[in-house]
Amino acid sequence: MTDSETVVAQADARTAELAGNLDVLLGRIDAACRAAGREPGSVRLLPVTKFFPAADVAILYGLGRREFGESREQEATGKVAELDDRRDIRWHMIGRLQRNKARVVARWAHTVHSVDSERLATALDKGALAALDAGERTGPLRVLLQVSLDEDPERGGVGQNDLDRLADQVAAAEGLQLGGLMAIPPLDADPHSAFARLATLHTLLLARHPGATELSAGMSGDLESAIEHGSTVVRVGTALMGTRPITSG
Repeated sequence: MTDSETVVAQADARTAELAGNLDVLLGRIDAACRAAGREPGSVRLLPVTKFFPAADVAILYGLGRREFGESREQEATGKVAELDDRRDIRWHMIGRLQRNKARVVARWAHTVHSVDSERLATALDKGALAALDAGERTGPLRVLLQVSLDEDPERGGVGQNDLDRLADQVAAAEGLQLGGLMAIPPLDADPHSAFARLATLHTLLLARHPGATELSAGMSGDLESAIEHGSTVVRVGTALMGTRPITSG
């Protein structure tokens, strides 16, 4: 087998692997929706492609996916550039974000899931407005507030007592759109109780901001519980991509 034939065979095998994983995962999501009394298709899958190459994103694009989650600015920015011809991709920043990266992320992100401070919100607002002025964006940057369910600052997330103030700030920002909430269950916590608490916080947020309908919750191991408690988008990496991360970047 020639080198080119080997490359083609490897690409075909990866496509088959991702297609199979995707089918199983979408089946899990639909089954969880039915078990929760929700309409199949009412919960979106956000493939988490961090640590995997742009070639995998391209394969998933060919399989019909249009939204992808990344958690490291430098890696994500490279993939955005590499796949620039696929203009209908919606890139999501799901990882913790430093303020000094906000301007760059605001150029390409459709949604940032991890806004947890007023200073970060301010930096993203400035970045989004600059990107709009430069013609790099056509609309405001959609923002989800990452809420802390354990009040552990090391894991990120705004404290529950500060959530309303941050939500009001984002809602008033010219360059931002308040989309909803995101959370990660505390380590070793019962996901059912954690997601139930998150659902309560989301209900309270909706009373103040009815347009903040997104609830980003659930990953490979706990998506069923998240869907039971109202998640609208699950962020899944391992169950879809497998455990073969890239070694560079």
